[in-house]
Order: sequence, then C-alpha cells, then structure tokens
Amino acid sequence: MRIAVLALQGAFIEHEQMLQRIGVETFEIRNLKDWQQPKDGLILPGGESTVQMRMLSQLGLYDPIREAIHDSLPVFGTCAGMILLSEGYLGTMDIHVRRNAYGRQLGSFHTVGTVEGIGNDIPMTFIRAPYIESVLSDDCVPIACIDGHLVAARQRNQLAISFHPELDHDPRIHQFFLQMNQSRF
Repeated sequence: MRIAVLALQGAFIEHEQMLQRIGVETFEIRNLKDWQQPKDGLILPGGESTVQMRMLSQLGLYDPIREAIHDSLPVFGTCAGMILLSEGYLGTMDIHVRRNAYGRQLGSFHTVGTVEGIGNDIPMTFIRAPYIESVLSDDCVPIACIDGHLVAARQRNQLAISFHPELDHDPRIHQFFLQMNQSRF
C-alpha cells in the first residue's frame, strides 16, 4: 500500500512517520508531477486551510485531487484537512465546519474520547481545531463527539476528524483509514 501525503504546509511529516511506523509506504505531494504517481490513498494534514487551498489552486492540484476523491480515492483529512473536504472548499464531503471553533492556540487541549468503529479510549489533541457544525446528508455519518460537538465523520471513501492523531502514539485511526482503503478493492 502506498499513501500520498499533501506536503504543502502543516503537520505532514508526523502523518508520514505514523504510517511508516505501521509499515506503510508514503510519499509527499508538493506539485502536479508528484500527484501523478500511483497511490492508494491521500492524507490532507492539519495546518492552515486558507494557505493550503490557495496553494492547491496555484499548483494545479485542486481539480485533480477533487476528481480523485469523487472517483473513490480514499482520503483522510485532519483538522485543516477536514476543512478542505468540507462544503465551500473541495466540497467532497457533506459537512459544514466551523473553523478555529475551539479558539486560539491557547484554547488547544488534549482529551480521550470514543470514535465509533475504533475505540472508546482514543487520544485526541485539538489545536485551534474546527468542529462539524452540520452534516448535510445521510451519506455522511458522524463517528465522534466531544462536549456536544461533532469532531469526526465518515462518508464513503472519506474520513474527516478535527483533532491530530498523528501527534499521539496511538495508530488506530490511521489503521482505520487503511482498512477503509483496503475495503475498496
């Protein structure tokens, strides 16, 4: 299995390290030539969603990535990556998100919670995190809630979460994404 990691900005290295720890080959997407390599899935990391969207457009990656997701390429978006998947951005996932919902950097926090289908003791690190304000179709299934806010959802080939599993040592969310990937073959 070979997973592409968008490496324009944000926490991409940590995703690569997590995947390599569990024996998965990764490569970085920095331009259209990188994108054209064979891949079994894509990770959209945390970072700054406005900067990432601007760079996707400038580098000619916006349309190819959007089309690949619509064509069932498995994709995993964390924090800013969740924003990229949402309505008003790539628009591939039927969610509306609230950016920086937990406030500034000082509002960042760590907790443990339940993610449906994964476990009830999942470490969750939130850094200026968004949350899902609304789910826009029955195709999109919420899978985690913290303090009354939706923080993770799944829709067909897409997994979106508010927090940063790549910053913790627990590989289960990445493994869940890989299982989603394998089930499409």
